[in-house]
Amino acid sequence: MTDKTILVVGTYDTKEDELTYIADRIRDQGGGVLTMDVSVLGDPADARDISKHVVAETAGSSILEAIGSPDENHAMQIMARGASLKTAELYAAGRMDGVIILGGTMGTDLALDVCQALPLGVPKYVVSTVSFSSLIPADRLSPDIQMILWAGGLYGLNSVCQSSLSQAAGAVLGAARAARMPDAKRPVVGMTSLGSSCLSYMKLLKPALEDRGFEVAIFHATGMGGMAYERIARQGGFACVMDFALPELGNLLAGSVVHAGEDRMLNAGRAGIPQLVAPGCLDLIDFAGWQDIPEAYADRPFHAHNRLIKSSALNNEERRETAREMGRRLAQSHAPVQVLLTTQGIEEWDRPGQPAHDPAGLAAFLDEMRSAIRPPVRLIEIDSHINDLAFAHAVLAAFDAWVADGTVATAAR
Repeated sequence: MTDKTILVVGTYDTKEDELTYIADRIRDQGGGVLTMDVSVLGDPADARDISKHVVAETAGSSILEAIGSPDENHAMQIMARGASLKTAELYAAGRMDGVIILGGTMGTDLALDVCQALPLGVPKYVVSTVSFSSLIPADRLSPDIQMILWAGGLYGLNSVCQSSLSQAAGAVLGAARAARMPDAKRPVVGMTSLGSSCLSYMKLLKPALEDRGFEVAIFHATGMGGMAYERIARQGGFACVMDFALPELGNLLAGSVVHAGEDRMLNAGRAGIPQLVAPGCLDLIDFAGWQDIPEAYADRPFHAHNRLIKSSALNNEERRETAREMGRRLAQSHAPVQVLLTTQGIEEWDRPGQPAHDPAGLAAFLDEMRSAIRPPVRLIEIDSHINDLAFAHAVLAAFDAWVADGTVATAAR
């Protein structure tokens, strides 16, 4: 008897010893194993549970088509598509509880797609020669992906790489045993924010919403948090969203890597989830601490928040463009949207006497918002700062009205 089953994925024609070692370590700990071969040219010494032929066919192709591809990238994309679809199918059928994928750059490229195919909460482990590398863009990462460097193991087993492989095997099985899938007993409100030194409305809103019978999940809008928020919204996991921290949108437009993907601020609307939106922190731009500043921003003073992130301000025209982009994205919603616009400021550091205080920039942004937000999206102006009690009261009044008229469901989905 085994308690949890782990899907072990890789190119068994070239990495059979390493993949078998991982599988054996999982079995040694009492776990079950399913194996999936994503090879193209060669064949494993032993048959696998899901063969490369099945993987390619699941992608609507064949191994012969993959072999005949013009290059290895095209061939591996066939296998990545098939592996992703087959993994999702296996999970939906209850045949696996977590996945571990081994690879170099080719296998990692495939692994990222496979992990994206599984819901939040399903353990996803990638053993890779490029773990944590800048080669991997943030928007390819699943919100709960785990990676470990495949150190010293590119060609064959040795004591160095066995250390990484055994850790990964234990980690994925342990995670599968400990994992609790999101299973809210109450309807969930998804909220975005930053740290409370910059945005503090959640301190007022969270207890008030919980008193109303809702669960509140707050996402840190620094890239990965926004991606997790969008992923759950895409799956219809919220009764309502309160998207009040939007620096990821401005960062996306500015070319910063600190963004949450091209679909930021789109998924709730596509899923028919009602949205309350406020442009918190949409006056700032964040760059990774290691990132070279694009030339267009090089003449601005930057504040190093820590060694990971540095920030500066958008100019007036950039603020106007973010307002226009908000309007374009919210206009695509299939559910009601209300934008709450605080006329006295949109983050703590833009108050009088603070380093981001810029009345002219705020005025330009407010002016553009008034023309960019158009019906059926509703614009509500609030003569307060976003961190003031008046903003929280306005949010709750809008939310309560939606609950009263049935726009916001009061039972968990």
